[in-house]
Amino acid sequence: MKQSQNVTDYPNNNTIFMVWKFIHQEEAKTSFEKLCALVGNLNNSYNIRVPDGKTSCVMGIGHDAWIKLGLPLPLPKELVNFETIAGAKHTAISTAGDLHFHLRASNAAVCFDMAIAITKVLGDVAECLEEVHGFRYWDGRSIIGFVDGTENPVGEEREHFALVGDEDPVYKGGSYLFVQKYFHNMKNWESLTTEEQEKVIGRSKMDDIEMDDDVKPANSHSALTAITDENGNELKIVRDNMPFGNPSKGEIGTYFISYASTFSTTKKMLENMFIGDPVGNYDRILDFSTAQTGTLFFVPTLDVLDEYGQS
Repeated sequence: MKQSQNVTDYPNNNTIFMVWKFIHQEEAKTSFEKLCALVGNLNNSYNIRVPDGKTSCVMGIGHDAWIKLGLPLPLPKELVNFETIAGAKHTAISTAGDLHFHLRASNAAVCFDMAIAITKVLGDVAECLEEVHGFRYWDGRSIIGFVDGTENPVGEEREHFALVGDEDPVYKGGSYLFVQKYFHNMKNWESLTTEEQEKVIGRSKMDDIEMDDDVKPANSHSALTAITDENGNELKIVRDNMPFGNPSKGEIGTYFISYASTFSTTKKMLENMFIGDPVGNYDRILDFSTAQTGTLFFVPTLDVLDEYGQS
């Protein structure tokens, strides 16, 4: 049984997201081998040192990096470079990224030290394109005031929806990781009444109750991100979104991160949001939230990392 990385862990109080791109390809493989060993070491060490800290370090690998690093072929079936999704008004842009790190802990110092350890390995061979420090906001709310991740699968469903299954046996236990960094236009958002905001999201703001279908607007966020397969079965992703911000610079946002057994599930949600369902009926939240990044990675199992790791 292949051992997955910690993709199904629940959101924690503190998170650091990092996106790196190799700039010295000749040294990339050696550094990657060190990282494979480091990921396992960080998880094991902090779970012993801080047993109640709910610490996890997850590493995802982009399409181009997978090839350049000489990882197994064929690639995971749906690992590609994310392509821009352009609607009539809003666009899900595509941005570069070779490696993604998702660092979680109840103590911010643990996340910080893990980021330092990763940087020591990558600092001379790669450029950090994004470093976002996320935090739990009140009772799991996003900065715009609504509880985030209410529809996340729980229990055994998390593995079912987040991890690759028998459809791609070589990569069973892995996960497709997609990330977007959003900035919110808080001035425009806060100009709406609570009732208007609730129509944008499709849920009540205070008690987080979903609107009935006959009341919920068709362009609400919850309406467009609820998708089903051809048999009517609901398809889900595991979100681990976190708020972040630099208030003095007016930069307040949400780091959207999804783990899924197939990227096609996440892609369908994005198409509904940006293009619309039907076309033109785009997600109203995009009038207040702008995607600054968009990158797809694959999270291999710990077995793959162990194979490439070096002490």
